[in-house]
Amino acid sequence: MTAAPIEPGRDCPLCPRLVAFRETHRVREPGWHNAPVPSFGAAGSRLLVVGLAPGLRGANRTGRPFTGDWAGDLLYPTLIRHGLAAGEFRARPDDGLVLVDCRITNAVRCVPPENKPTPAEAKTCLPFLAGEIAALPPGGGMLALGRIAHDAVLSALSARKVLFPFAHGRFHELPDGHWLADSYHSSRYNTNTGRLTPEMFDQVIGAIAGRLAR
Repeated sequence: MTAAPIEPGRDCPLCPRLVAFRETHRVREPGWHNAPVPSFGAAGSRLLVVGLAPGLRGANRTGRPFTGDWAGDLLYPTLIRHGLAAGEFRARPDDGLVLVDCRITNAVRCVPPENKPTPAEAKTCLPFLAGEIAALPPGGGMLALGRIAHDAVLSALSARKVLFPFAHGRFHELPDGHWLADSYHSSRYNTNTGRLTPEMFDQVIGAIAGRLAR
């Protein structure tokens, strides 16, 4: 069994702005998670889904990535449909949902104000993402949800971004032997504006499932 990558501690002090934001919400909402959100799924899974950061009333509240906000309402049912998750998604961490050969993490582990981490905050979190990538087995790969997650993966691998431009639905063969698939983020904004439709997202997840089944 693959050892779990190192996770940031509950009181991780590395990003002062995020610490202050976290402390403010610990006072306002003491029943929320209000801490770095750990990855979800078994270490050593062949698919690593990389999001941007926890949502304030989503993962920051529930403590599980993409749980409690719109992005998860699209992500998890699509994973279930393609055999990468099992059970019923009820948008809470005790719903019994399990991932199948899949693990989900975020490029930035703490909720940022206005859901916008700074470049410095994304850089500070890179060692945690690099640890997740290092746990990928041969033949495994990643799904980046959005350009920031895409760039964070490449930064964690010290790969030249110009060689791997972000494009929805594109697959990249990476220097470390893994692969990277891109999708627009499954956010409410993207789906409401039509930038990402459920059909578009389903096609990306379906292509990933097909690749893993080879």
